[in-house]
Amino acid sequence: MTQTQILEQIGQLPIRDRLDIIEGTLRLIRQDLRRTGKPRRQQERKAQLAAAARALLPDYAAGGELTAFTALDREDVHAEG
Repeated sequence: MTQTQILEQIGQLPIRDRLDIIEGTLRLIRQDLRRTGKPRRQQERKAQLAAAARALLPDYAAGGELTAFTALDREDVHAEG
């Protein structure tokens, strides 16, 4: 059955029945989102972290000084001047 056919059939129902169908459909969507929503966010976060690690890999592999700017940590960035 196509979406158009489903909507035509639903349009022939009384309003109360249509509302019941809408509520049931929304309940199913919420259940699906609860099941699939969290893992998807975790997968996206993991992919972001992996991309960031790949971007930094040349800096670590080069053997250079990665803490060059830590000397500035003791300086007051709000110094009066």
